Amino acid sequence: MLSAYLDVLRIRFLMMLAYRVNYYSGIIIYALNIGAYYFLWKAIYGSKELLGGMTVSQMTTYVAVSWMARAFYFNNLDREIANEIKDGSVAIQFIRPYNYIIVKMMQGLGEGLFRFFLFSAPGMVVVAFLFPVKLPTDPKVWVIFLIMLFFSFLINTQINIITGLFAFFLENNEGMMRMKRVAVDLFSGLVVPMSFFPGWAEKLMNLLPFPAITYLPGSVFTGKVTGDAAFQVLGVQLVWFLVLIVPLYGLWRGARTRLFVQGG
Repeated sequence: MLSAYLDVLRIRFLMMLAYRVNYYSGIIIYALNIGAYYFLWKAIYGSKELLGGMTVSQMTTYVAVSWMARAFYFNNLDREIANEIKDGSVAIQFIRPYNYIIVKMMQGLGEGLFRFFLFSAPGMVVVAFLFPVKLPTDPKVWVIFLIMLFFSFLINTQINIITGLFAFFLENNEGMMRMKRVAVDLFSGLVVPMSFFPGWAEKLMNLLPFPAITYLPGSVFTGKVTGDAAFQVLGVQLVWFLVLIVPLYGLWRGARTRLFVQGG
């Protein structure tokens, strides 16, 4: 069965490879996006050396690595699942000898690996030449960050699958998918780091899984979180991964009894 899941990953990777020109151009688009945020934050800092517990150099690095990390963990599994539920093709998945949820996660991982090797990695090199990005010199930081990046993918994918499965109950979850995307980008720290929010808002958002997707890995990569604290934030990611299994399993179990097809 493991080989079958690996084949699913490989097939999705090859499918993405067929449209690789889109992602090469995406490197330029992301570089422009990072450049816009760089000049924006540079203007916000002005003559100040420290804001929100981050220096200008740390903020530049945070913006660059956060957007390039997003290229890895981002996927549209919620929309794929919703479409399969609407057209009834998900029924075919039910009778096949594999777990539908695991298949979706492997498809997302195949897409993520493609983006990582052909988008994020070369994109980070390009960005490092264009902007004053300060990369970590300690190999341990890179190892912890890559592990955290993988958990970012897992947590984001769990949220996407949960959102997609709501199509079983709502019939049309388009609004929920849009709301989820805004929430992930905003509350994960991609647009504004958590430390820039008011104290009460930061505490409230730390009760949500979103900071574990972007803010925590970015904090480790930039050196804002160091030493044993880096393992603590990795533990936070692990906890959220385990917690999200509960609603994911509950929704999937309930969804299997509510299969219907919209249309003929």
